[in-house]
Amino acid sequence: MNDILAVDQLDVRHGLLQAVRGVSFAVAKGEIVAFVGANGAGKTTLFRAIAGAHRPTGGRVFFQGNDITPMPAYDRVRRGIALVPEGRRLFTQLSVLENLTLAGAVRRPGRWDLKAVLKVFPNLGGRLNSMAGNLSGGEQQATAIGRALMTNPDVILLDEISLGLSPAAVGRVYDSLRTLIKTGTTILLVEQDLNRALSVADRVICMLEGKIAAEGRVQDMTREQITDAYFGLHRAAAQGAGT
Repeated sequence: MNDILAVDQLDVRHGLLQAVRGVSFAVAKGEIVAFVGANGAGKTTLFRAIAGAHRPTGGRVFFQGNDITPMPAYDRVRRGIALVPEGRRLFTQLSVLENLTLAGAVRRPGRWDLKAVLKVFPNLGGRLNSMAGNLSGGEQQATAIGRALMTNPDVILLDEISLGLSPAAVGRVYDSLRTLIKTGTTILLVEQDLNRALSVADRVICMLEGKIAAEGRVQDMTREQITDAYFGLHRAAAQGAGT
């Protein structure tokens, strides 16, 4: 498989705080990669840097073989990268339909249009004229993902898609996500719910304090390895062995 996205030694700061430290990885076309880690591990900052919403202080981002590091976010959308941000960030005073069609203004050629989005998220069909701010959390998340799909991305970045949702709403979102996966879209996913993440991912990358602590294909990693990296227990064990 050919890599569609690659990150090389990426550094990203928030003022004096270095949130991402020398991160490198590559993603193959059609691959589903889950990023896990505790709050503050750098996952959201990494996704924002890939999408062009946060400028890195070092390293490079490559998309389809091209260096897009200096490229602004809107150009990355036109190239085929879409971000569903943490907290959804909808236009709450606009209707669902308006949120979706606004994204269609930068739509690339492809399979995703309003009809295709509603096929994946049928619960939005009766809510098109509702204000986005009046939707349930699950409906808002469906709208946010649908808005990203309306741009016809080759890579979609999903940041904390289950955050703040009821278990039933999370289940519906993941049912829709499995439908999306069948289309061959490349997906990078930040998820706190490890079970959910592992249920859909081909590969998992665990971040700790801005660095990659562990990574591998889901079937090749034990849950213990992932949770140890998640909490930094692998590092503590190594330090203990060295004393």
